[in-house]
Amino acid sequence: MTSAPHQSHLLIIEDDKGRCEYTLDQPIYSIGRDPRCDIRLVSQFVSRRHATLIQQPNEDGSYSYRIVDGDLKGQVSANGLLINGRKLQAHNLQHEDRVIFGPRVQAIYHLLQRDAITTVPPDEYDITLISPNMAGDPEDSAG
Repeated sequence: MTSAPHQSHLLIIEDDKGRCEYTLDQPIYSIGRDPRCDIRLVSQFVSRRHATLIQQPNEDGSYSYRIVDGDLKGQVSANGLLINGRKLQAHNLQHEDRVIFGPRVQAIYHLLQRDAITTVPPDEYDITLISPNMAGDPEDSAG
């Protein structure tokens, strides 16, 4: 039996409130100053609806995230997005991408992956039982 590769998507936000980690698993996240945003940014320098994360399926059955400036209605943020030092409207996130929303407000994206795990049914194991008296006392053999 083989299970599919396991991946975890993590977004670490640093803003005026400090540092907060978000595990991403939903299809869409709104990011911004508005208290109704899924991921709230605490700073006067970011827009109410600064960006949107959109989950995208990959060919291997896994998924990735795309960050888009503004909301899904096409309204862009005032400051835009600076991703890895480049001003971009949208970007497919890669491991350790740095997104700057404004002064002292940033996010770092992490894609954590584990390879597929091969499991063997229990009846295929070679099990040897050892009784406690077989182990012996280590001081007895020290001589």
